[in-house]
Amino acid sequence: MNGPNTPANLQAGTHALTPLSQETHLLDRLSVLFKYRRAAMAVFVLVVAWNMVDSYTTIPQYQAQSRVLIDEDTAGLGTPADISQNFTLQDPEVYLQTQLRIIRGRELARRTAKKLELHTVPEFNGQGAKPTALAEAISTVKTYAYWPVRIVLGSTPAPSPVATAESGDPEAYADALIGHLGVNQIRGSRLVDLLFTAADPAFAAKAANAYAEEYVAQNLELKAANLDKSLEWLTGEVGRQEGLVKASERALADYRERQDAGGLAEGSGNIVVARLTQLNDEVTRARTNRLTKENVWNQVRSAGQDTETITTILQNPMVLSLRNRVSEVERDRGRISERYGPRHPEYEKVTTQLADVKLQLEAEIKKAIQTAKSEYEAAVVQERTLTQALNEQKAAATDLSRKGVDYTLILREAESNREIYNSLLTREKELRVVANSRTNNIRLVDRAQVPGSPSSPNHRQDWIYALAFGLVFALGAAFGIDYLDDTVKTPEDITRRLKLRFLGLVPAVRGDRHPLLSGPVPHDFGEAFRTLRTALVSQLPGDGPKVMAVTSAQPLEGKTTTAVNIAMALAVGGSRVLLIDADMRRPSVHKALRMTNDRGLSQLLAGQARMREVVQRTHDPNLLVITAGRTPANPSELLAADRMRALISGLENGPFDWVIIDTPPVLAVTDAVIIAPLVAGVTFVVGSEMTRWRLAERAVETLLSGNPRHLCAVLNKVDFARNKYYYSRYYGHQYKSYYAEAPAA
Repeated sequence: MNGPNTPANLQAGTHALTPLSQETHLLDRLSVLFKYRRAAMAVFVLVVAWNMVDSYTTIPQYQAQSRVLIDEDTAGLGTPADISQNFTLQDPEVYLQTQLRIIRGRELARRTAKKLELHTVPEFNGQGAKPTALAEAISTVKTYAYWPVRIVLGSTPAPSPVATAESGDPEAYADALIGHLGVNQIRGSRLVDLLFTAADPAFAAKAANAYAEEYVAQNLELKAANLDKSLEWLTGEVGRQEGLVKASERALADYRERQDAGGLAEGSGNIVVARLTQLNDEVTRARTNRLTKENVWNQVRSAGQDTETITTILQNPMVLSLRNRVSEVERDRGRISERYGPRHPEYEKVTTQLADVKLQLEAEIKKAIQTAKSEYEAAVVQERTLTQALNEQKAAATDLSRKGVDYTLILREAESNREIYNSLLTREKELRVVANSRTNNIRLVDRAQVPGSPSSPNHRQDWIYALAFGLVFALGAAFGIDYLDDTVKTPEDITRRLKLRFLGLVPAVRGDRHPLLSGPVPHDFGEAFRTLRTALVSQLPGDGPKVMAVTSAQPLEGKTTTAVNIAMALAVGGSRVLLIDADMRRPSVHKALRMTNDRGLSQLLAGQARMREVVQRTHDPNLLVITAGRTPANPSELLAADRMRALISGLENGPFDWVIIDTPPVLAVTDAVIIAPLVAGVTFVVGSEMTRWRLAERAVETLLSGNPRHLCAVLNKVDFARNKYYYSRYYGHQYKSYYAEAPAA
């Protein structure tokens, strides 16, 4: 709303009421309560009365309590699915919550109703005490009043237990019992209280005990039925598994016989593997030996007749010994030759000996060569033989391995079937032991006693609740109405929402729709306009005439009364004032001042009268008035014509200090927007708690579209009595009393 065309709004002077900061104060909240005190008090009284009448007309109810102990189900019972899953135990907390739901279930309620013969109990067959008509009415109102809450919470209203039981349907009796039953788990324990409420204290105790007894009995029956079902299933499974064991063991025996695999179970596989390892080592050694012998034989063949180069032969012990012998004989022959000569008999003897030794050496070398060949050939044969044996052993091992895999699979299946059979057989025996014991993990530990006093209604508690709820609903009503009320109520609404300068406020005058300063009015009313006069004078200083338009968003906000009283206040202050009624569609100034309206502004702008012919005097010589005159066919065209501009221009230079123009409401017609840019300022009158702030905001935007030079607001018809906590922040608590002692204006 603010922009380059936003006017320089009037700033409140030292005498103008300036709104406080936007900080929320406790008095603001108290002002809301005080303002809507009648509605809040009515709601408070209604809620308290409603609750207390309900409390004192309710048939007294007695509550009896029995207590049961819910231990963990350690017997290991379960469904067939549980047994097939290794009998896993349930979470104890889940088990306990499950039991609590069973207690609240319909099956237990049906059993208990049958045991109690509920059709003979007056409270449930319609023969008992009836609630009063008033109590019935309150109950009906409660049902419909709480309906939205139940819709939000997703719950449905429970039928009346007595009403449903009167039908005679067993299901209805079960519903009736559930409606009277309460279940309370004692925190940190496995104890559960069963609370039964009834009009007859003896029956309440009887029903609480019956509920507990039937719950214990039902649990035992369920365990027995579950046990029988489990045993039946286990017996069938044991028989079926026994057949599987026999079939798998028969298949194992057949395989042994068919595959000649009788030794598989005695570790023959290990023997085959050991033999395979041994042969593999022997082949490795034979191959190494063959390579060695082959190397020797290759040396012999490559050497030919030059046996001196064959290292292996030379290292033969016999060859080495004979070679040493040849060397010795040759040395002996050399010594004899030197001593005796070559012809000596000893020399010839030694020579013959040397020839014999060489012949032996040659024969030994040939023998060594033949030995190398023989050893090589033998090594080749040995390697070939062992390799063949290794290959045969590998084939045997492969065949044995294949047979071993098949055998192992059949054996494992037989063993698995045997294990399952033994497990099921053991479980069957355990369940039969449990079946014979018939233990129950749920016990009745505390029987209900006949209550000596009613549990409801608790009048003292009901009073506390009624007062608390009444206070809450009263506060909710007050603040709810205030929240839904989107009218302009306070100066903060003007400054914060409408973004206007706040000029001042005018209190409401009870019993007078058009209070004027010239008549008997309260002192605070007169003082409010004197404050407005001071604010206007301080905000538009200067010696020249000041033209001010007064308008509002919609009719009945008091703009005409405000315009007339501002003019009167200025005139009383000594200023020469001209009041013009520019609301030619619904003129009101002449009615307020009790003047004639034969001639006025419409005739002046139409050129049908002169200025001195339309100006009327009042009882105050400083105040002159131009009424609206007869309603023309085209008021907007007259106001937009040059004559209106010339009139205002002439008045700005005329003999008056102030010119106050009463214009039509902004949202009704465009007359105020036409006049706004022609005058020095516009005073926007807002009726307190009359104008919705969105309408006021739209009216301000419409005014700003005409580019007024100054724009300020007055809050009119303020009810100080309804908002005294709020306005005491501005004036203090002595505002009214101070002006009540002041002399009349």
